Amino acid sequence: MAEPIPSILDADALAAAERGQWRLVLRRFLRHRLAVASLVLFLLVIVFAFIGPLVWKWDHLLHREIPSLASPSADHPFGTTRAGNDVLAQVMRGTQQSLKVALTVAVLATGIGSVWGAVAGFYRGWIDTLMMRIVDVIFVIPFLAVAASLSGAVRGGVTWFHIAVILGLVGWMGTARVVRAMVLSVREQEFIEAARAVGASDPRIIFRHLVPNTTGVIIVAATLEVATAILAEAGLSFVGLGIQPPDTSLGLLISSATSAAFTRPWLFYFPGVFIIVICLTVNFIGDGLRDALDPRQTMVRR
Repeated sequence: MAEPIPSILDADALAAAERGQWRLVLRRFLRHRLAVASLVLFLLVIVFAFIGPLVWKWDHLLHREIPSLASPSADHPFGTTRAGNDVLAQVMRGTQQSLKVALTVAVLATGIGSVWGAVAGFYRGWIDTLMMRIVDVIFVIPFLAVAASLSGAVRGGVTWFHIAVILGLVGWMGTARVVRAMVLSVREQEFIEAARAVGASDPRIIFRHLVPNTTGVIIVAATLEVATAILAEAGLSFVGLGIQPPDTSLGLLISSATSAAFTRPWLFYFPGVFIIVICLTVNFIGDGLRDALDPRQTMVRR
């Protein structure tokens, strides 16, 4: 009996094929110039937010020695606030907190929505009908109204983690709908029938075959969740239900500087630019990953 030799060779062949597939994905992504440039810029924003506070001489808190309402200068490149905060340090801290919220929301909302949509699309029938009617009911409730209500119910002060969990729990319905639609198409393909024929269980089919084959859609949904979370957190902060002082976020910085947009623009436009940069770069990265992971996409140099 020489069965062990073919099995070893098969395992090696599968491992080599998997490595080759990921090289192909990487090559496709690197051909998407806008996505690569966005990834570099996004990594620089992360370094700015998480490494910057460790090397900058000021933190985001009040300091008596900081002059009030100083315009941008060598000592304070982003200027200062009326109370005596260094705006550069505040933008670093705000970017850090907003990124924590956005990335946590993206993981939580995309995870819940993907599983919900995949299960509904796989089983169809009354299970699908019941699950999607629940989604419809939640959908008609205003997103920010629910988030604001939950945020207002938090005792002991709202932190970035509270905001992230709240937004993640009320922001997964769009992903569920998109994944369900994709699963309804994928479940009819031959490899799903083959998995059923060899006795694969329903959870294995869903999580081993269906969900991985909707990766492109899930990635796009996750990037949209990042942008939505940034803007939703800004909206909550604008009405006073987001992250609370002395901590800060990009939304809170913009909220506190709306009246100074034209008289002291450095207070308003610096955090606004960072919100725009984060939203755009994440969306472009998502486009590049979608094209790289989906072989049906026609790759063109951009």
